[in-house]
Amino acid sequence: MFLESRSNKSNQKGWIEVIVGSMFSGKTEELIRRLRRAEYARMNVEIFKPKIDVRYSEVEVVSHNATSIRSTPVDSATNILLLANNVDVVGIDEAQFFDNGLIDVCNQLASSGIRVIVAGLDMDFLGKPFGPIPGLLATAEYVTKVHAICMRCGDLAQYSHRLVKNDKQVLLGEKNEYEPLCRTCYIKETGKRY
Repeated sequence: MFLESRSNKSNQKGWIEVIVGSMFSGKTEELIRRLRRAEYARMNVEIFKPKIDVRYSEVEVVSHNATSIRSTPVDSATNILLLANNVDVVGIDEAQFFDNGLIDVCNQLASSGIRVIVAGLDMDFLGKPFGPIPGLLATAEYVTKVHAICMRCGDLAQYSHRLVKNDKQVLLGEKNEYEPLCRTCYIKETGKRY
């Protein structure tokens, strides 16, 4: 059904771009930059985010620097297929909050000629791969890893250190709940060795 409706774009090539990093690394900022460029090029763009992410706005993707772009909040990745009609580019923010079905959704979109740009955390607060991100990294044509600045030493940071006591994997938060740390400072703070 979905692929048939895209048959008029059979000569258009699709692909997947994934932007990953820790919290405060500029993932959403980079996603918005790429989507705005596509809009300037007069491409039809649709942006999606998980419905649970209401930190800054219910209907916009908003970076920690307050840059924003309109979006459609969805309950599940499969809803993206239903809502991505007549588009050239699909943006997806906070991809780590979706289930692994997002991998198939992104591949279906790309195979039907759509450029798919996904942003999300590559690791959770325990330093473990997060949600569908590993599968997206494996199937993407383009991968960008962005880094924050370590709040302890100023080096490049790739870990999202949780500052509050909570063992849930998903805990929406900002600067009061998380800080970016480099490997050395993360190991010092958590005692974890890899």
